[in-house]
This record gives sequence, structure tokens and C-alpha cells, in this order.
Amino acid sequence: MPIRKTYIVEHLDPELGPWSELEYIAIARETGRAGGTFVLSSMPPSLVEKLPSKLTSEPAFRAETKGVEELYPEEERKRVCLLDPRAEKDISPDDKANFDVFLFGGILGDDPPRDRTGELRVKGFEGRRLGPVQMTTDTAVRVTRMVIDEQFTLNMVPYIDHPDLKINEHESTEMPFRYVKGDDGNPVMPEGMLDLIKKDADKSIDDLI
Repeated sequence: MPIRKTYIVEHLDPELGPWSELEYIAIARETGRAGGTFVLSSMPPSLVEKLPSKLTSEPAFRAETKGVEELYPEEERKRVCLLDPRAEKDISPDDKANFDVFLFGGILGDDPPRDRTGELRVKGFEGRRLGPVQMTTDTAVRVTRMVIDEQFTLNMVPYIDHPDLKINEHESTEMPFRYVKGDDGNPVMPEGMLDLIKKDADKSIDDLI
């Protein structure tokens, strides 16, 4: 069983928004510190060429133009865990022995949205749940890594749901996601994310993503 785990996000969008860019950089850095690999799969070749150096310079990061079905033929899929809200089981520390790869499908979708997780579900990727509340991409990977590498159970992970972020002295905005609670009591977010949210406070979250 390899010690080095791989975390894959299927990127199904032709562009890379500022929100996703910060999330991916955070995932790459944290995964690298944990000794793992972070892969963006299904990347359009034109987008791979434009990826920011802050991301591509991270040693743990790899961009793949292939989708996960190509990366993992059917006979290899039993070692790939699909993080799926419709799965029958929650992810647990025991899954460290069961899986080498953790796959996050359909985080970004087409317009109209595609149920990418549903597509992968029927192709032999075994699923695990992360809980009932929607998470940001970096939070989903962070929680998975805490369970697998640090052996937290899901109910041991400290969460903040739908936090209010102060934009200025008179204004705040509620984030529609679940986050990990940091040691300082605040939601753990990628570096620069709070500034991005403040800068674009009049835009919707969808515009940022």
C-alpha cells in the first residue's frame, strides 16, 4: 500500500476563475506538506498552458488533460475513492488501507451543469460521503486528508457552517459552505480568499467561482 496518496479534482470548466485558482494553490501546498500528490484532471490543453506559476511551481501539483476514466482503467478503479454525497458510507480512517486515490468529481460544471459525480458513480468508482453540508473544494480535500492522513473521524473534525465574514465596519456576508475551524476559531480559507471576497463583495459567489 503506497504511503503517498493522490487527490484528484476533475476540472470541467474551460477557464480558471480567481476563486478556484486560490483553492487549487492551497490544495497543492497542503497536499505537498502531507507528502501527497494533487492532480487536476480533464484539463483543456489551452488552460494547462495558462495555469498560474504559483500553482505549477508547487512540487505536489500535476495537470492532466486526460479524464479519470483514462487515468484509471476499470481494473484499477477499486483503489480510487469517489467523494460522493449519495454514497452509502461515510469516509473513515480505515479507508487509508482501502484507497490510494481520492477523487472529487463535478466540483465545477458546464452550463447547464453536468452531474459528473453521477457519471463516475456508474463507472466503478467506489463512493464515500463527506457529510450533508456543501463544502468548498479545498475544504473537501482538507477534510478527506484529515481523515486519511491524520486519522480523524468525520465527527472529530471541527467545523464552521455558513460563517459570516465581515466585509467592512457596516457589512458582512454569509458564506453558503462548511469550513474547517482553524486554531484561531476562524474558518480555514486559502491565502488571499478573504481579500478576494471583500474586493468583490457586490458580486455573487457564483461570479467569483
